[in-house]
Amino acid sequence: MPVVVERTPAPRTPRQRPAPRPAARRKPAGRAHGLWPYALIAPAIGGMLYLLVYPLVRAVLISFQDFRLRQLISGNAEFVGLRNYRTLLADPRFWEVVRRTFLFMAINVVLIMAIATLVALMVERLQRVGRTVVLCSLVLAWAMPVVAAATVFQWLFHSEFGIVNWALTSIGLDSFERYPWFANGTAAFAILVTLIVWQSVPFAAITLYSALTTVPLELYESARLDGAGAGRIFRSVTFPMLRPIFLLVFSLEVIWTFKAFVQIWVMTRGGPGDATTILPVYAVQTALSSQRYDLGSAASMITVVLMSGVLVLYFRQMFRQEDETR
Repeated sequence: MPVVVERTPAPRTPRQRPAPRPAARRKPAGRAHGLWPYALIAPAIGGMLYLLVYPLVRAVLISFQDFRLRQLISGNAEFVGLRNYRTLLADPRFWEVVRRTFLFMAINVVLIMAIATLVALMVERLQRVGRTVVLCSLVLAWAMPVVAAATVFQWLFHSEFGIVNWALTSIGLDSFERYPWFANGTAAFAILVTLIVWQSVPFAAITLYSALTTVPLELYESARLDGAGAGRIFRSVTFPMLRPIFLLVFSLEVIWTFKAFVQIWVMTRGGPGDATTILPVYAVQTALSSQRYDLGSAASMITVVLMSGVLVLYFRQMFRQEDETR
C-alpha cells in the first residue's frame, strides 16, 4: 500500500508593516499670509472710518473753533476753547429747545411702544390670511421713504386741498374749513408726532411679533390653567420672556425720535415759531441762518451727549434689574 505522507504547512511569518513615514512638517505661515484677512477687510473699515468717524471728529473740532462763513472759505479757524458751549448754555432759547426735545421724544416713544405691542399681540392671534395682510401693510408703510411720507402728510393736512379738512367739514365741523394746521403750534406738533409714530410702529411691531413667536405655548397654557387673565399673562409670562427685545426696541426708538430731523425740516422747518424745533433742527437753523457753524456743531455735540446719557441711564437700570432677577 502506498504510504500517504501528510504535509504540515509551514508556519507563516507575520508580515512586517512598512515603517510609517515621518509626518511632513508644515511650513510656518508667512507674514503675507497672516496679513491677508486684514487686507480683505481694510476697505470696509477704511470706508466706515471715513464716513462715520471723520465727520464726528470734524464736528468736534469745529465746535471748539470760531468757524463762520469766512473760515469755511479760507480755512483759517481759530480755536476758542469752550466759548461756543458757554454761549449755547447761556441761551434761554436753547434750554427751551432741550425741554421740547425730551417732551417730543417721550410722547413718541410711549405711543410707539404701546401701539406696536398691541399690534404685535393682535397679529399673533390672527389667522394666516389676516396675519399676512397686516404684516404686508406694515412692511409697505415701513418701506415708504421719509421725504415721501412727510410730503403726503403735508397734503393730507393742507389748508385748502387737504383731505382731512374736507372730511371734517363733510361731517358738519364747519370750523375746520380751510383750517391752517401748520400755522398752529400745537396742531403742527401733533401732526409730526402722528407721522413719526406711523413710520416707527411697523418696525417695532414686526420685531415684537417675531419675538412673540418664540415664547413656548406651554407657558400660556399653564398660566390659563392657573386662572390668569390676558393682562396677567402678559405681565408674568410674555414681558419677562421678551424683556431684552422690548429694551432693544425701546433703545432704538429713543435714538430714532431723538434725532428726528427730516420730517420736521420738510414739513415745518421748526415752525411756527419754535413750536416744532428740537435739537437737530436747532443745530441746522443755527448753522445755516446765521452761518454760525461753530454753534451748530456745538449743539450737535450736546445732542449726542444727551442722547448717550439717556441710553446709558436706561441700560444701567436694565442691567440692575437683570442682576436682581438672578
